[in-house]
Formats: sequence, structure tokens, C-alpha cells
Amino acid sequence: MKKRIAVLTGAGVSAQSGLGTYRDNGGLWDEYDPMEVASIEGWIRNPGLVLDFYNMQRAKLRDTRPNAAHLAIAGLEKDWVVDVITQNVDNLHERAGSTHVVHLHGEATKVRPENSCNEQDGFSEKLVFDVGYDEVKLGDKAPNGAQLRPHIVFFGEAVPKMEVAIELVAKADIVLIVGTSLSVYPAASLYRYAPTEARIYLIDPAEMRLPDPRIVHIRKVATEGMEEFVKILNSK
Repeated sequence: MKKRIAVLTGAGVSAQSGLGTYRDNGGLWDEYDPMEVASIEGWIRNPGLVLDFYNMQRAKLRDTRPNAAHLAIAGLEKDWVVDVITQNVDNLHERAGSTHVVHLHGEATKVRPENSCNEQDGFSEKLVFDVGYDEVKLGDKAPNGAQLRPHIVFFGEAVPKMEVAIELVAKADIVLIVGTSLSVYPAASLYRYAPTEARIYLIDPAEMRLPDPRIVHIRKVATEGMEEFVKILNSK
């Protein structure tokens, strides 16, 4: 039986494909106020602005390709059961070939009625659908008559897939953290649910104080770090 790897990924994985990060210097939040374009309050106040922001993100994504890190993560499935748990809203993991991807913060290419996928319906995704890279405008309605909104977890909203992510990490033999500095909560706490005997690896070029003595820090960018991680796996 194949052993399991839970891969936790953040913006650093997609940055090498040319997608801007959010919090780093020069990131998207230097240019846009997240409370205006990525919060539930912002959506209620000015949904047209929020729709335009995600239309722009989809347009960028259309011309973006998976990089070597995405491909290496997908390639792990040859020998392992791989659960990718990502904070990213792009579809680069899927396009690289990963077959089980949990998007904690939603998916940029998907939309849903604004009155669905909430506590009232148990966060059901039955009405979620993929628009690819098309634009969504104010006045575009779902079949139930409600305005379409991005299928994104806005600031101020619950992260409904957190429990699924915790369950996957809790049964992993290896936890691999790539392209996230363990500073974005609640995702940053996920590695803590790994079994005591699990091996934990962190790929990040920055120097940092490691919060757990089990963490092996590979101080490289995602593409180079994945290359080293695969070598480590093959040497065991």
C-alpha cells in the first residue's frame, strides 16, 4: 500500500509561474486594499469592484503555466498517495496533473450564486460551476436568480474545507510545506495535526525560526526545493 504525503502549498509555488504573491513586498496587497476587493464587507459594499478584481486574476491565469514545482508535486503520485492542500486560488496544481487538490481559499475560475455555499446550506458546492477564464459582470445571474460571485473564501468568511484538510494531514506519513511561510492562518496551523511519527519538510528560501523541531527546512525557492525534496525521498 502506498504511503501518504500531504502537501501544503502557498503563493510561493505559483510565484515562479509569474503570479504575484499577496503579502510580500510588491505583492497584490500593496496595490489593492484587500478589504475592498477580497472581503465579504467589500463584496457587500461594491460587488462590481470585486468582480473586476477576480476577472483580472482569471485573465492573468489564462496565460500562466505550471512550473517545475507544480510538476514535481504532481509527479509524487507515481509512488505516493498525494493530497495537495493549497491556499492558492489558481488551477496550476490541477493543470500540472495533481488529482486530489483541496483549495482552502476557493478557486478563481469558479463562481456561485451569492446566496449559496454558506452555513445555511452546509457549505454545499452543488451550485458552484467553472467559468474558465471568462469575465463575470454585475447583473450576471445564477439559475436561481442570485448574482454570481467568485467562489472565493473572502476575508471575514469561514474556511469550510479546513476540517477536510485537518483529516488529510492527520493521516499523512510525510507533510511537505511549499511556498508558504507558516504565517497565514488558519492554514499555518495545519502541520500541527500531523502524526507524531510523521516527517515534516518546509521549502522556503527565507531564514525563519522553526516552530517545531521536527521540521526540516530546505532553504530554496519552490522549484529548486522540490528537486532537493525528491532527491531526499529517493535516498530513503
